[in-house]
Amino acid sequence: MEPTAGTLTPLHTFPALHPLSAFLAPWLAGGVPDLDALNAFASARGLVTGAGAPLRFVVSPADDAGYEERAWRCGEVATRAGNRHDLFNALIWLAFPRSKAAMNRRHHAALVAARQAGNAARGSLRDALTQFDECGVIIAGTSPELWQELRAHRWREVFAVRRAELLRTTRFIVFGHASHDALAAPFVGLCGKALFVDVGSAWLDLPPARSLDQLDARLAELFDTGEFSPGDWQPLPLLGIPGATSDNEQPDYYADTRQFRPPRTMRPGSSPGNR
Repeated sequence: MEPTAGTLTPLHTFPALHPLSAFLAPWLAGGVPDLDALNAFASARGLVTGAGAPLRFVVSPADDAGYEERAWRCGEVATRAGNRHDLFNALIWLAFPRSKAAMNRRHHAALVAARQAGNAARGSLRDALTQFDECGVIIAGTSPELWQELRAHRWREVFAVRRAELLRTTRFIVFGHASHDALAAPFVGLCGKALFVDVGSAWLDLPPARSLDQLDARLAELFDTGEFSPGDWQPLPLLGIPGATSDNEQPDYYADTRQFRPPRTMRPGSSPGNR
């Protein structure tokens, strides 16, 4: 369903969307939505949290319940009014509802298991899910070879030398809401946590809404069944992605080692995108 205008609360500090955030633009077509508008969108889409509870965006409650536990138990997603970080979190819920619900399920299951074991530590699974929730980037493409080159930090080779091939075969979708927030005022060295999803060539030609829906289903299955640790995610300099800044149209842009670290070797099978 396409979003419609709702009761809006202007966020004067909210800038124009960054190109890497442009897929969220339909939800902002009528202005910056407040909680009522966000909840109208969520209800129209039938959004639920990890336990299947109808999702509601609510003002952050004054209690000690954690974000994931509250979402699981009550279907409530704490959302601070006028807060850009929380707004992007809500927009990602709208764009990737199954993936976010799957992450909520895994968080809650890991939390319960830790409590039953008398373990207060978050654990590597929850840390990895949180990292991707905040900073994740989906690299959806038909060329696993280019993905391997990125994993090896051959930035100039992929982003400059093989740029035309990359644009033809690969799409970059920022999932992490903290990354969207940071892209509102991007800085040198801004980095995401990437995974690769191997898609068929037909997926590349789908309309945006259908391609995101299919990607959401793939990602939800991965989060429901996969085992992760923070080291599974591939560091990805966001401003190196073609289109992220006009500066990266020049090959010499990728010589800046503040952003583009030299090649390295990762252990085989270290990314869930290879499974």
